[in-house]
Amino acid sequence: QVQLVESGGGMVQAGGSLRLSCAASGRTSSIYGMGWFRQAPGKEREFVAGINWNGGVTYYADSVKGRFTISRDNAQNTVSLQMNSLKPEDTAVYYCARSRTNLVRTTATTYDYWGQGTQVTVSS
Repeated sequence: QVQLVESGGGMVQAGGSLRLSCAASGRTSSIYGMGWFRQAPGKEREFVAGINWNGGVTYYADSVKGRFTISRDNAQNTVSLQMNSLKPEDTAVYYCARSRTNLVRTTATTYDYWGQGTQVTVSS
């Protein structure tokens, strides 16, 4: 029933920018917190950024603070991740996910629906 679809991934040089978008199905998505995670080959899936139900509270991993910005447009059922000053270590598959609650959460097990992922590659 619930479907999340990411877009906007690609390849960019270090120092460049990308904007990821996640489109959510249904009319009830606005009551849930949303998050972005990423996973590199051989690595654990890690939290990147989260946003609460109305966009009033955001939280970022230390590794991306000051460079990434999460936002949401509940009228369009979309969540975005603006990524600036990209580094090679940002290379990963990026996933959007819906929280089980309306709050910001940083643990993957607290999210119940996931997108298919979009590849981000940053070259040096």
